[in-house]
Amino acid sequence: MKLKKQFFLNDVLEVAPYLLGKTLVRRFEDGTIKKYIITETEAYRGEEDLACHCSKGKTQRTSIMYEEGSKIYVYLIYGMYWMLNFVCYNEGEPQAVLIRGIVGFDGPGKLGKELQINKEFNEKEISNCEKIWIEDNNKTAKYTTKPRVGIDYAGEIWKNKLWRFILDENI
Repeated sequence: MKLKKQFFLNDVLEVAPYLLGKTLVRRFEDGTIKKYIITETEAYRGEEDLACHCSKGKTQRTSIMYEEGSKIYVYLIYGMYWMLNFVCYNEGEPQAVLIRGIVGFDGPGKLGKELQINKEFNEKEISNCEKIWIEDNNKTAKYTTKPRVGIDYAGEIWKNKLWRFILDENI
């Protein structure tokens, strides 16, 4: 069963760990459907979070994060990797969860390449998208928390938040 929009209307610190162990489903252009277990997520929470893209306020790029939860937010890094995020919480309160890993693909760049993510996914509604969605397997995953990765620029407080969630064992 696909996760409904309501799921993403919660705080990112609830959504990010709850996505662990869920099934990310991708329908590719040729009609092939592949399923992946989510193994790692990272939370970004509001303008006060100096690691969050919204820390400098609303821009054309980040305006999607200010929308109501359940939107897909993708962006390109290093000119070659599309990062897959899901907007969470209420309209006007920017939060998003970065999908960092799926079984067999550790790291958001490798994940984006495997899933063939591109800018066409940006601003789509995850709960009714026909190309990518998340299915609930009704299992509660055990996980470990660690500091987020690659955000030294955000300063000691924000780079040391334990807002990276890693699945303890594959479901």
